[in-house]
Amino acid sequence: MRSDKLSRAYVEKAAIRIKALHFLHGEKGYSDVVREAQECVELLLKALLRHIGIEIPKTHDVSHVLRANLQFLPQQIQKSLDEVCNISRTLRKDRELAFYGTEDWIPTEEYSVADSETAIKSAEFIFSLVAPAILPSSSQISP
Repeated sequence: MRSDKLSRAYVEKAAIRIKALHFLHGEKGYSDVVREAQECVELLLKALLRHIGIEIPKTHDVSHVLRANLQFLPQQIQKSLDEVCNISRTLRKDRELAFYGTEDWIPTEEYSVADSETAIKSAEFIFSLVAPAILPSSSQISP
């Protein structure tokens, strides 16, 4: 494990983004919550990879890299790896649809309160696992 400013910065940015998710949810921007939650999860997982010295892939879902490097992950993340990977894959699938939509999929009409709440909980869960692994206990932040 290494400690570097960029990994910590990613976690700090994620904390701010999670606060923004709650604002977007309150404004009924449910598709925006889903899109931003995906970016938050991606940022956190890439911070984790960077922290453990693994090259960050140029993909939005890094679950395959996490699985390939299981032995280097903190114990708490190892225990929750299936859920972490499921969250990463699920949000990745919605990434473009939540932002751009298609002719037959209008994001503002298709995403619901429940979708938004699930996305927020997912981002908060990933944050709860990654932040303690990267930030020194004296500088813990919360979303």
